[in-house]
Formats: sequence, structure tokens, C-alpha cells
Amino acid sequence: MIRTVLVANRGEIACRIFRTCRELGVSTVAVYADADAGALHVREADAAVRLPGAAPSETYLRGDLVVRAALAAGADAVHPGYGFLSENADFARAVTDAGLTWIGPPPAAIEAMASKTRAKELLGIAPLDEVTEADLPVLVKAAAGGGGRGMRIVRETAALPEELRAASAEAASAFGDGEVFVEPYLENGRHVEVQLLCDAHGTVWALGTRDCSLQRRHQKVVEEAPAPGLPAALEASLLDTAVRAAKAVGYVGAGTVEFLVADGRAHFLEMNTRLQVEHPVTEEVYGVDLVALQLAVAEGRALPPEPPAPRGHAVEARLYAEDPARSWAPQTGVLHRFEVPGGVRVDTGYASGDAIGVHYDPMLAKLIVHAPTREEALRKLAHALERAVLHGPVTNRDLLVASLRHPEYARTEGLDTGFYERNLPALTVPPEGARYAAVAAALAGATSRAGRFGGGWRNVRSQEETRTYDGHEVRYRPTRDGGHEVTSPEGVRVVSAAPTRVSLEVAGVVRHFDVAAYEDGGTVHAGAHRLTPRPRFTDPTDLQEPGSLLAPMPGTVVRVADGLAVGDPVTAGQPLLWLEAMKMEHRVIAPASGTLTALHAAPGRQVEVGALLAVVQEHAPSEAQEEDPA
Repeated sequence: MIRTVLVANRGEIACRIFRTCRELGVSTVAVYADADAGALHVREADAAVRLPGAAPSETYLRGDLVVRAALAAGADAVHPGYGFLSENADFARAVTDAGLTWIGPPPAAIEAMASKTRAKELLGIAPLDEVTEADLPVLVKAAAGGGGRGMRIVRETAALPEELRAASAEAASAFGDGEVFVEPYLENGRHVEVQLLCDAHGTVWALGTRDCSLQRRHQKVVEEAPAPGLPAALEASLLDTAVRAAKAVGYVGAGTVEFLVADGRAHFLEMNTRLQVEHPVTEEVYGVDLVALQLAVAEGRALPPEPPAPRGHAVEARLYAEDPARSWAPQTGVLHRFEVPGGVRVDTGYASGDAIGVHYDPMLAKLIVHAPTREEALRKLAHALERAVLHGPVTNRDLLVASLRHPEYARTEGLDTGFYERNLPALTVPPEGARYAAVAAALAGATSRAGRFGGGWRNVRSQEETRTYDGHEVRYRPTRDGGHEVTSPEGVRVVSAAPTRVSLEVAGVVRHFDVAAYEDGGTVHAGAHRLTPRPRFTDPTDLQEPGSLLAPMPGTVVRVADGLAVGDPVTAGQPLLWLEAMKMEHRVIAPASGTLTALHAAPGRQVEVGALLAVVQEHAPSEAQEEDPA
């Protein structure tokens, strides 16, 4: 029997595994990098072992250090979670060689399937060795790992060498393996997968299908089970192929076979030899605990001949600290308050007061609901997200709500991997009610100031006060009875106003806003709206030279374009340097054609958001015409 489990991972998945271990009476051990010293998974574990350093290559990807930590803490088993070393056969062998129980598939199965290139060879599918114009578009893909890292869509053959290099660098940083390959890219297919669970006695469970088509940067955002609207014959084919793949390699444990469904046919993508991020929707539909079953299988116990029968529908939304309207830029800062209404499963690695740093994936939590029907599940999850208290950095919460309520998503024929490419502009429009939230923020601030410095009413009619939040200008003045009159926007009557709660009547409807202001970054939260006030006076430090390229997020400069130097001519859209933040690479490009007049970035340099990286002096129109007379 397993008594103590070390989880060779961090954040949300570590906390989720700890939860099951506590229910089973199994002790837990966490590992942590220096950046994670105060993280929730460290606080929740019975014991924790430090992995000195910050970068994954120094910490979570060091299998030797993880095994040493397990032995030092007295663990008798290791669970890899997902990502990092979860699909590393050498790590699995090192665990068992140390006399520990490996909660995962046999190393041989990992080797056969964890590398996407070898998995395709096993199934008779060859990658593209030579790419021609007829093959476009193609997808450059990391052979190891997942989560959208090390993946690039290529639509021009001339761009292929650079994208191969960038994908390889990103994969090496995230997974410790820079191998990449090229395969055809199928536009606007559905991403469908099959959850497997196998024991060492020959039993293979195929726990239905999941649809994970809503993706950004090849990383899943919304997942659901079962995959809706699949023809019965196609679904049976998916399940049969997944089972055959598992039996072909003698698979044991939890795993997932992924497909791209297009034109009524299923195309094999890969087999993930680990637990998936989206496993909770399968758990909810089948009424099982996949982590508990993983432990049972690792102990040598046999599964029942058949899995439980499925029931209802489950949907999961990944809540990220990112700004979808700014190219999904990851965000950092303090998560001041994080509360979700009851009746919703929340898998998270963060709690109120935790800091969101730059070193890891920006996912804050997964919110999962189960209901009798898909329509009820979508409604329930959207409502829960809308009512969640999220005070801190920008998140994708509004995007998730709009996605779940979008008519195209509600219809299964509109469900495909091109959803965000088609709909992102409409989905990132500020939600209705933001201007009234700005009124609430302004009045809460006014009452707070009045409480500290005395009332603001005078015998002479006072001048209007003006506050602006994210482009919403609010004008108001104090009244004789100690209240406030809103003059802009029109049609707003103040019912009551206090520093933490404001009630407004608009068109006969009274709405309440709970308001909280925070000094780090100056953000104000009014209801579900996050607002940034415009300073009343311009900060001289905000004045930048025209053509300045500022860091869009905190991160590390990993590369500068080969040979780039001050004085070089650059063209609009030309990549100048690459930043790595939260395990993703981000290109910083020239905003216009001109001359590079300053370069402050160097590989390895840590930068904060807004740091000056480079300056491009744009060519005057006459200069551009002289250079390109055509």
C-alpha cells in the first residue's frame, strides 16, 4: 500500500492530487522552486522539499533532484502530475530504480507514445520531411510535452526555418527536449480526445470523449464531456482506435488519445501518457476519481471489467491571468481576492493574497460544473464565472463568459479550433455595464475621501468632479443632503453610496456594486468589472520617445535577432527580440519601417512590464518613397 506520495509538480495539479491523497489517508510531499516558496501547493502538503533555483530547467525538470527529495522526505511513491517530467521515461525509470512506486505508465509505453514522432511511427503515420507550397499550412510541433508550447503554424515556406528554431527553443525550455517535427495543419477541425484508464491485468477503460476545441495559441481554454454532436459511428471509431493504441504498447495507468476531427473523419494527433488538465470533466460525467484510480492501479489492484455508466454533461473553463485583447499577454501581480460561488468545482493553485509571478503558466484555476444537459451546464458555468470575485491582475473571465454564451459555441456546428480566430474581436468588447461600474468606482472613491477629509458640499454650487476609468468618463457633484448627483453619463440616479458599496438606478432598474480599491497598480473592482483609473495629471515618466518598444509583460529576454545592432534598418513586422514569460515565447516586432536607434535588450536580461527594450525611428514618407520607388 502506498503511504506517502511526492508530487513532482506544482500549482493546481499538485493541489488536486493532494486533495485525493488526503481523502485516501495518504501523506503528501511537495517540491518547490524558490519562486514557489510561498505557493499554495507548498502550504497544503504535509512536507515540502526545496529545489534550489527558479528556472524549470534547474528545478522541476531535474529528475535527480526530485528523486532525492522523495527519498529525503520518506515518500514511497511519486506522482508526476502533468507537464514537466510527466512523460519522461528516464525519470520514470529513475523513480523505480530508487525503490519508489511510479504512479504512471511503464517507461516503455512512455517511450512509445510520449514522443509524438515515435507514436506516429507506431501507427504508420510519417511526419513531413520536406515541406512544399502544396503542403501549406503546416504545424511545427514539439515531440515532447504539450500545452501549446513548442507549436507554430507556418503558412509560408520562407518562414519555416525561423519557426522551427523558435519552436525548438521553446520546447527545450519547457520540457528539456528540443525535438520538433512538422505535420499538416488542418484548419478549423474539432479537437476531440478519449480518456483511457488501464490496469496491469489487461483491463482497458475508454471513458468516453471530450471536446477541447476552444483554444488559444494551441492551448485549451474550454473543455467539455462528452464531445457533443458526434455521429455514433465516428465516436465508436475514436474509442476503438484509442483502445487499440493502448493495447499495442501494453499501457497501464491514465492516458489520453487525441484526434482532430475534420470532414467527418478523425486524424490521430498524439497520445498523452499522463493525466490531462481537462480530466475533471470526465470525472464529473463518470462519477470517478481518476487520481484515486491511478493510485489503485499503481498498487497493482484490478479495475472492474467495465467502467461506470456516464451521466449528464460537464464543462470546464480555464481561468488565466492574461489579457485576451492584447494578444493574450500574461499578467502578474497580487490576487487580492478569489472567491467562487458554491456548487462549482474549483481546481486551483492560488488563494486570496497569493502573488502571480512570471515563471510559470498563467492559469489561475479551472472551474468545472456538471448538469443533466449541455445547455444547463453552459448556463451554470457562465453564471458562476460572472459572479466570481476576482480582484487582482487582468484575467480572461469576461472572455470565458462571452464564449460560453456565444450562439456559435452553443451550436455544435460552430465548435472548432478556429472559434477564437473568428470571434475574438467581438468577444473582447468591454462587457455591458462597464460605464456604470465606473460611476460606482468614482462615487465609492468620493465617499471614502469625504469620510477622511470631511464633507464636500458648499453654499455655492460646487464644481463638477471628473474621474476616468478605462475610457469611461464620470462627472458628478455633491448635493445638499450629503449625497452625489451624476451628470455624466446621463440617466444615472444614485440610490446610495459608501466606500465599499454603491447602488445605482438606471432606466428604473437598481443595480448594486461592491467596490474595492487596491494601491498596487491603482486598480478598482466594482462588481465583476476591473477598472484602471486615469491619473489626473500626466506622469512625466510615462512620456516615451516615439517608436519606443516597451516590454508588454515582465519576463526574460531569450533572444535578439541575429546581428541586430543600433543603426540597422528594420522593416515593419520584423521580429527584433523574443521575451519568455510564463513558459511562452513572445515576439517583439518593429512597429514600422525605419532605423533602430536604441537597443536595451540582451539575452538573459530580466525586464519588468513597460521596460524600454528598443527604439525604432520611423522613416518619413519622403524617405520611404525614395527607398522604394515602386
